[in-house]
Amino acid sequence: MEHSEREGEKKKSFVIQIPSYEEVMESSRSKTTSSSSSSLFNPTPSFTQAFKFVKNSEFYTPPPPSSSSQTAATPRPINSSDFPSASSSSTPSPSANRNAILVSHRQKGNPLLKHIRNVRWAFADIVCDYLLGQNTCALYLSLRYHLLHPDYLYFRIRELQKNYRLRIVLCHVDIEDVVKPLLEVTRTALLHDCTLLCGWSLEECGRYLETVKVYENKPADLIQGQMDGDYLSRLNHALTAIRHVNKTDVVTLGSTFGSLSHVMDASMEDLARCPGIGERKVKRLYDAFHEPFKREVPKRQCIPETSVANESHPGSSSTKEDEKEVADTSNCEKKEPEVTVKSALSAAFAKYSHKIARKKNKLQEEEEGK
Repeated sequence: MEHSEREGEKKKSFVIQIPSYEEVMESSRSKTTSSSSSSLFNPTPSFTQAFKFVKNSEFYTPPPPSSSSQTAATPRPINSSDFPSASSSSTPSPSANRNAILVSHRQKGNPLLKHIRNVRWAFADIVCDYLLGQNTCALYLSLRYHLLHPDYLYFRIRELQKNYRLRIVLCHVDIEDVVKPLLEVTRTALLHDCTLLCGWSLEECGRYLETVKVYENKPADLIQGQMDGDYLSRLNHALTAIRHVNKTDVVTLGSTFGSLSHVMDASMEDLARCPGIGERKVKRLYDAFHEPFKREVPKRQCIPETSVANESHPGSSSTKEDEKEVADTSNCEKKEPEVTVKSALSAAFAKYSHKIARKKNKLQEEEEGK
């Protein structure tokens, strides 16, 4: 019994009394100074009057006095430069669009703009269609539009004058018969010092614009093939161009013959003696240096003179034709001298033999001086 009484006392001590709605309304009416501020249906005319009762509560503390209150209270004069004008909002700032492609308002509605995804772009008041850099611009031309307006490209290039160093004509090939219109576009671009880029789809044209913009400030050496300057790397680059010849074979040939000229002068027996080089590689190497540059086109067979003499009869009407055929056979016998890799290189070395001799003399003098 005692234990149950103690539990009851503990429960009574933790009971929280919740006031009723009437008590809350009476206490709020007593605290407010005016009856109009307590009513939600009769709002006060100002914000300060509506929340005036907060200052009378126990939770309100006055703010500390600040020395800069007077300076903050004084209003700052409003200048016209604080608000952007309509002209400044239409033209993009150069710092914001430095890495973006500027597009002319003429290109609004062109489906090509949907395919420029990797580079930002923005509309601007420019003469060209696409401004890809400080000195680079592009003009867009559809061959289908060129057939309807042949003089359009000429007048657009004329508007550019000489303001850009690199002027690109981006031609979209969207017709089947492209020979004649593409020839006209190429001629116009070449005569006016423009670079022609042809794209067979809108995705390809967009890719061209993105690539030119990305490589705007990069040197041309970036896309140039890099090769070492030593003799072995150059020999490797020359001989591996032949089919089935690998780098190991180049090292074998270089150590056996010593130079490229000795490899070119070597016979098939000498090449076959090198380890690791079989019949197929020997034939490839020998043919690469001894085959003519100009391939022989099969011509009609030349008729020998004996057959012409046997077939011809005195008093026949075909004597003139036989004489023509004999003249053709004499022309067939006169063949042009064959030009091979070896002969071409030897002729080139002969022209610059004096320069090579000077370099050898300089190298010898430097070695003697050392």
